[in-house]
Amino acid sequence: MFAKPREPDAAAEVEVLVDGRTVRVPAHGSAALAAMLAVAGGTRNSPATGEPRAPYCMMGVCFECLLVIDDQPSRQGCMIPVQPGMRIECPRGVRGV
Repeated sequence: MFAKPREPDAAAEVEVLVDGRTVRVPAHGSAALAAMLAVAGGTRNSPATGEPRAPYCMMGVCFECLLVIDDQPSRQGCMIPVQPGMRIECPRGVRGV
């Protein structure tokens, strides 16, 4: 009657780089998920106060998931699916203009 939930498949993972470190992430995951799995604490710092921040809503509303993805700054990590070899950087401090 109901479909049985599938067990996680280790083969359904991709490797990405987060702050230069290789991280294995579920293939259906987001860049924000990769960042959260890779770092303890916040994934970025508030430019105003320096306080650690991390993804919150995971649906593109709050902008707490801003990351540098493949050299493109201020990307909403929760909206970007991971790709093999993706390079993710967690921003720290005020971004240059």
